[in-house]
Amino acid sequence: MNSSSYLPPQSPAQLPCIAAARRFDASRHVPFFIGAEQVGWIRQRDRSLLHRWPDVLRDDGGAISLVDHFDTAHDVVQLRSAALGSVIGALAAQGHIPGWRDETYAIRNRFDAPPLAFIERAASRFFGTMTYAAHLNGIVRQAAAQPLVWIARRSLGKQTDPGMLDNLVGGGIGWGYGVFETLIKECWEESGIPPELARTAKPGGTLHVLQELPEGTQAEQIFVFDLDVPADFAPANQDGEVSEHRLARIDEVRGWIAAGEMTVDASLAMLDALLRAELLNAHDCPGLEALYRLPD
Repeated sequence: MNSSSYLPPQSPAQLPCIAAARRFDASRHVPFFIGAEQVGWIRQRDRSLLHRWPDVLRDDGGAISLVDHFDTAHDVVQLRSAALGSVIGALAAQGHIPGWRDETYAIRNRFDAPPLAFIERAASRFFGTMTYAAHLNGIVRQAAAQPLVWIARRSLGKQTDPGMLDNLVGGGIGWGYGVFETLIKECWEESGIPPELARTAKPGGTLHVLQELPEGTQAEQIFVFDLDVPADFAPANQDGEVSEHRLARIDEVRGWIAAGEMTVDASLAMLDALLRAELLNAHDCPGLEALYRLPD
């Protein structure tokens, strides 16, 4: 008998999306504080860029902090935001913050927490601040077979992950929008899903990403939803951010995830849906369970 028969079964390799979601080396970064609260991570290589603004940011060697002389003002959030805005504008003009969005994000470590300041969306990864996103899995049920899944391909003009496969719907949550409100808005913009259908989406898991990227750090909380899409519905992009939609089998989607052809966020949202539907199990995606918790 071959001796390999006595070896324990091999554990599957970690999927690229799960490995990427925790690919972060704290030693390559310095914490960013507002008051007593750490709100982000700044790359060691970028810290010297901020020394030009000692009246806004203080580098004490172990951390970079927003200076505290704003904290006693009545309009502290507005003053912090204006001070950070002047820094962000200059950094963007110099090419250190790419992909300007003209969208406002709040700096807050919990979605329901009061904002500590507001920044341009494009700057969130430079400062490594927590961001929030809603993703939707579009599912077509079949009576006698596994469901099919609608997959989108991101436009080549997208600032992040151009041309990669994505969920049917996915978008960042800007300041002033709720989670479900964002989902309904993105459903129409990305796939032409009318509000009456979008409102039938069901919440799934909530996943947490902390990964190093070329533009900085993605620290993001992903709210996952599933939507039963009627068999006769065909998605139609409205905002130019999706180049195509395709209806795929589960085995095709699993293959794209394993090959790293889907974005990290979309892959995680899809794995969450497949786990809940018992179309795969935890053994198939080692490490995923840790992503339902905030990183240490």
